[in-house]
Amino acid sequence: MEQQNQNISPLIRNRLHDSPDLVVKSYIVQDHVELTCIYLCTITDQKLVDELIISGIITPHTPLVDGMNPLHWLMSAFKQAEVKEVIGVDSCIKEILEGQCLIVPPGQSAVSINVRKQEQRNIAEPETESVVRGPREGFVEDCQRNISLIRKRLKSEKLVIEEMIIGTESNTSVSLLFMKGIADPDLINEFRNRLKAIDTDSILESAYIEEFIQDKTLTPFPQFMSSERPDAIVAKLLEGQAAVITDGTPNVLAGPITFFQSFSTSEDYYQRSDIATLLRWLRMLAFLISVFTPSLYISIASYHQEMLPSSMLANLASQREGVPFPGVVEAFGMMVIFEVLREAGLRMPRISGQAISIVGALVLGQAAVEAGIVSAAMVIVVSLTAIANFVAPNYGFGIAQRLIQFVFMLLAGILGFFGVMCGVFVLLIHLVSLRSMGVPFFAPLAPLRLANWRDTFIRINRPLMNRQRNKG
Repeated sequence: MEQQNQNISPLIRNRLHDSPDLVVKSYIVQDHVELTCIYLCTITDQKLVDELIISGIITPHTPLVDGMNPLHWLMSAFKQAEVKEVIGVDSCIKEILEGQCLIVPPGQSAVSINVRKQEQRNIAEPETESVVRGPREGFVEDCQRNISLIRKRLKSEKLVIEEMIIGTESNTSVSLLFMKGIADPDLINEFRNRLKAIDTDSILESAYIEEFIQDKTLTPFPQFMSSERPDAIVAKLLEGQAAVITDGTPNVLAGPITFFQSFSTSEDYYQRSDIATLLRWLRMLAFLISVFTPSLYISIASYHQEMLPSSMLANLASQREGVPFPGVVEAFGMMVIFEVLREAGLRMPRISGQAISIVGALVLGQAAVEAGIVSAAMVIVVSLTAIANFVAPNYGFGIAQRLIQFVFMLLAGILGFFGVMCGVFVLLIHLVSLRSMGVPFFAPLAPLRLANWRDTFIRINRPLMNRQRNKG
């Protein structure tokens, strides 16, 4: 076994391809015991290595007497640090890749000391989930720090955290969180089984997890809530849902969710119930405007002009008199141009991106109308649709409604109102058939659950909500 330990350094060098950041140093303790320190200088705290480990080996506080087991001596000499015993080359390499310093004495085992370099982004307000009233803290890219933000708000012994490693190459730390006694045990088992069934080489973001564990792939609707707000995730945990924290990303998944939960935000519960209800109705109205306004314009302009008053019809006809394209082509062209401008604004540098997207939309819209390529009414429709798209509180849900509006535009261009109605029925059938971790996506409408309506279309005041919850 001593021969095996003597060869561990060349084995690690070979397995790590003799990387330039791999440090292997040997030290003689009290002239009779050789210790080898192995670590990666790029992911370890060099100052901590020098002050804690090397200093502790060269000038130990506890002398290493003859006949004393070096492993036991190391465990006692560095007891103020996070120390553990490691057996086997594979385990040693895993510890080194996680930022640990490995000390290899003669004998059967090695000792791992935590000297991981802590480089973290400061906690800041999430840019995609800003609020007027509410906490300003957001998740960061460190899993343990994100768990601390949740524990800060949820000081309960019912909070259960299960950690697992996913990804054969990335070895990403993933944590499953739920409230014991509140969350459904069958739901937690389903979460646990789907996470353990993931077979992939890398997990770089929570979106990887979402794609693996979602019920259905062929749908534009997100089946999990992705949030950077600790207060939002804590609220979901208290509602009986589960959360999945992925190391390396500030986006935390929570589920299961329903279609109507996509219209609510954490700020709804920091406002008066009547104000929160009004804002929720506005978001639902914005969804309808975003999805149906372009298709209704195409249907009326192309097939159902008789539905307009005579004055409005004459005005619309005069605007479209010089437009060379049919309504569906005009609408598709303007919507695609606006999506290109939106994407350009997101990918451009932050300082110039917003100005380019706004100025580009104004200049192109005005120039297109003056050139007779599109009508002024079409510019109004596109602008109204774009503004309604921005109301969506969830970014993934906003992308889904943008995809749906193109489908409805195509149906309206082919069949008019009949095509739009066919699309509505297909959309409803699709929503009813969806599941989020086995939970109906269109609940509480399908299946009908009147008890849950108190926090769907309206947000009743908190004392009444608590009384109903206690009765339930």
